[in-house]
Amino acid sequence: MNDRHERPESGAADGVPDASDGTGGAEAAPLTAAQAIRRASEQLRELLGRELDSVSGLRRGADGWEVDVEVVELPRVPDSTSVLASYRVDLARDGELVGYARTRRYSRGQLDGR
Repeated sequence: MNDRHERPESGAADGVPDASDGTGGAEAAPLTAAQAIRRASEQLRELLGRELDSVSGLRRGADGWEVDVEVVELPRVPDSTSVLASYRVDLARDGELVGYARTRRYSRGQLDGR
């Protein structure tokens, strides 16, 4: 049994062109906001193995994107008592995840006043 997870190569299949797509080595086009959200969500889900709830923030930086994602860490019944966490995901210009950190942990029913 093979538990190894391989990432798909960047390219037209995931909507993000790369320098090896026959464009003569030109730098890949920058990610759109929608592509950044999709890439951050896919990669964080793969790393954590948990259900993602929503995207709560997005910022374009000089070196890529920062995406804030809400993740269900402990599902409970009723759902309003589930434990969620906020993660900041850092993406390089090409959409590759270069870092992430949990910034907050809270109950779903908790208001933003903490």
